[in-house]
Amino acid sequence: MREFLAITKALSDETRVRALRALRDGELCLCHLVGLLELAPSTVSKHLDVLCQARLVERRKDGRWAHFRLAGRAAPPLARQALRWVLTALKDDVTIARDAKRLATLRGRDLKELAACYKS
Repeated sequence: MREFLAITKALSDETRVRALRALRDGELCLCHLVGLLELAPSTVSKHLDVLCQARLVERRKDGRWAHFRLAGRAAPPLARQALRWVLTALKDDVTIARDAKRLATLRGRDLKELAACYKS
């Protein structure tokens, strides 16, 4: 029951669902997600913490950079099932399509340039 409730809490917020969809095509730095979601780094970090606690997302540190990716095969079956549902259910959503275009631009930018979000 606890695992189920953590997942439903994680999926109950548009920002967290947008972050999940953004991670569909691979790992992203926190800076990419801050740029995409246009929220303060601390806010995006809190959203990602909720996704990590639900075991939908995995975090990797590389020096000062925090990278996130969708949970892999080691994730609990319920988390994998929830991810499959989210990734397919919103594939034609207008907001998700806009995010994909913006993310394509952000992926091409230098991480140091994107990290300027921490200074504002």
